[in-house]
Amino acid sequence: MGALFGTDGVRGLANRDITAELALDLSVAAARVLASRGVFAGHRPRAVLGRDSRASGEFLSAAVGAGLASAGVDVIDVGVLPTPAVAYLTAHIGVDLGVVLSASHNPMPDNGIKFLARGGHKLDDELEDAIEAQRGSSWQRPVGADVGRIKIDGGRAGAQYVEHLVATVSTPLDGLRIAVDCANGAASEVGPQALREAGADVVVINASPDGRNINEKCGSTHPEQLQAATVASGADLGVAFDGDADRCLAVDHRGVLVDGDQIMGTLALSMHEAGTLVDDTLVITVMSNLGLRLAMREAGITCIDTSVGDRYVLEAMRAGGYSLGGEQSGHIIFAAHATTGDGVLTALQLASRIAATGRTLADLAGVVHRLPQTLVNVSGVDRAGVDSDAALAAAVGAAQLRLGETGRVLLRPSGTEPLVRVMVEAGTQDDADAVAHDLADVVRERLAL
Repeated sequence: MGALFGTDGVRGLANRDITAELALDLSVAAARVLASRGVFAGHRPRAVLGRDSRASGEFLSAAVGAGLASAGVDVIDVGVLPTPAVAYLTAHIGVDLGVVLSASHNPMPDNGIKFLARGGHKLDDELEDAIEAQRGSSWQRPVGADVGRIKIDGGRAGAQYVEHLVATVSTPLDGLRIAVDCANGAASEVGPQALREAGADVVVINASPDGRNINEKCGSTHPEQLQAATVASGADLGVAFDGDADRCLAVDHRGVLVDGDQIMGTLALSMHEAGTLVDDTLVITVMSNLGLRLAMREAGITCIDTSVGDRYVLEAMRAGGYSLGGEQSGHIIFAAHATTGDGVLTALQLASRIAATGRTLADLAGVVHRLPQTLVNVSGVDRAGVDSDAALAAAVGAAQLRLGETGRVLLRPSGTEPLVRVMVEAGTQDDADAVAHDLADVVRERLAL
């Protein structure tokens, strides 16, 4: 992977790192690379362009639209919609490219650019590298009728997305009251609308985006407001999205947080019972709590681990044909309905499970008993030595033996810094703390720079 693209597109401080010039250049380069690969062969190319509610998305969207149109691509600008909505529309409309302008759960001053291939999947690393290499090079520009046109969508795209979401609900949400925190982000309209159309009584907070308040002390990264609103309104559950609504965390009727692991466990069991969990397998990342693994094992469900990032979860799901996967952070992917994590879809599926069973979220999520977890970041060390130092490997082995089947040790080197993350899960918080700090000391001693 090149220096520009990360695991989720290009991201940084808007108008410093992510400039209008960069957005235009990358859009032109993306169109040229896809054209060179034959993606546009035999037809006039089209793209769907969407963004979250950040103020910077306005000028960046204009730049992306200009870049694509200048390269001969017709653009459907759908405005403010969730990332998974743009992915869905890219596949549903049958366009050649999707572009999302969002920095997800990051603070408002950031923004990002993400390209989606035909079908709504993220571009392969090789294509992103080719786009980066192509940026700024000379090219033969189309002229006359060959330049692209930009069409502003009048709201039909959002309606199509909501219609798609509601169609996935097997049990109507009639009788359920749901508190929704939209993070003043991309799902501020379509999120509550989808839940209402599915039958729920919806209590909405943080759904008044003004370009500056996205993710500001709200949404999935700050669930405190949702916890209070859920209890105060007497809601059966609460759901919180992030800025681009590709993740969802929940709150039970008592205001207790329900994380992505517990949501996945609840939905995996539902799909297991219905016979729709392919190969009785759930795809998770190495950061998912051991409690989820133990609960799934007891239910006869296999867990497959990937690296951290919904990109890697999706890759494993596609490779194995699996139907459900996700992350502790609330990125949850339903292969039958989406090509990326979808917070609103997750909320609908979770609420539908509650409606179908008549059980509370607290009861359903209780199947996953989260084990105490300690994370220690050890800086100033040689991260490359994690897999090669014999003494460190022996210490990790001894720690795992000490914890037994009710504990877990994970050492994760940073991808960019001289830092190693030591994560330990154990039956008690005291054991997790003690083992994590002991191992951190070994990392400092063995991998010191």
